[in-house]
Amino acid sequence: MVSDVISKPVATILTTLTHEPRLEVAITLAVKDWLQLRLHTIEAQKKAFEEKYGMDFATFRAAWGSGKISDRHSYEVEKDYWEWEGLLTDEYDLRTMAESL
Repeated sequence: MVSDVISKPVATILTTLTHEPRLEVAITLAVKDWLQLRLHTIEAQKKAFEEKYGMDFATFRAAWGSGKISDRHSYEVEKDYWEWEGLLTDEYDLRTMAESL
């Protein structure tokens, strides 16, 4: 049973935040809310990269590959590339998880 593995304080928080007395349902609701919050955060981070570089990631990746991104091997640009790509991977994974609930 779920209540056997979730501490009482955490169970209280979950049922209070979700307004759902059934712990099993409260957990699902809380996870759905967390997934949506994380997806909103990812969207904001993606938008920041799109504004910084003036393009979406697919266009950025193509420009990167063709050498059209200046200083593409600088620490900042490479870091942005990997973080941006990671956001897309996380977004896909989170959407897949959300669909499974």
